[in-house]
Amino acid sequence: MKKTILAIAFVAIGAVSCKTEKEKTAVNDQIAEVAKTENIINAYKANVAESTVNWKGEKPTGSHVGVVSLEKGTIEIENGLVKSGEFVIDMNSISCTDLEAGKGKEDLEGHLKNGDFFDVEKFPTAKFEVSSSELKDGKVHVTGNLTLRDVTKSITIPATVTEADNMVVFKSDAFSIDRTDFGVTYKSKKIDAALKDKFIYDLMEISFEVNAQK
Repeated sequence: MKKTILAIAFVAIGAVSCKTEKEKTAVNDQIAEVAKTENIINAYKANVAESTVNWKGEKPTGSHVGVVSLEKGTIEIENGLVKSGEFVIDMNSISCTDLEAGKGKEDLEGHLKNGDFFDVEKFPTAKFEVSSSELKDGKVHVTGNLTLRDVTKSITIPATVTEADNMVVFKSDAFSIDRTDFGVTYKSKKIDAALKDKFIYDLMEISFEVNAQK
């Protein structure tokens, strides 16, 4: 009986591990050449009040979700594809939306901003710069350089682009990056195996929703 339970446990762990690997967005250390905006007529400026970056972090005992604001952004559309673009993210604006004020919200937000995580005093902004895009499986797959804590990696993310009435909405699918790739190693089991069940998962989920206008 014990052997059966143990076998089932190993299968479950294997299934979770495979799922996690599939969810991880591939990163490339070779930085892609950033596309420059050539036609200002096709360029849109992000409305930062109506744009957001969503995040989700998890640990064995639960998860937290929240948002980060854009500081500024531009996006150039040509024939339904993203030809160029840059989103600058205000890391000081990190907010947790599933906790209430006075019930852990301020503590978590403060911890996310300190040196254990994003060290916003030293790295006040993050950035995503578009290098190219292509249409595949009904989505616009955008390749660009993500910079977090002054570490830059090239990633490709699927998104939908809706353009109408001098406005454009860029909405990415949720994608997962390995935070340790960007120097965020706090309570990573990859770094400290002795953490047992007190670790935080390395994968962090992100999605962009940018509303922009000419």
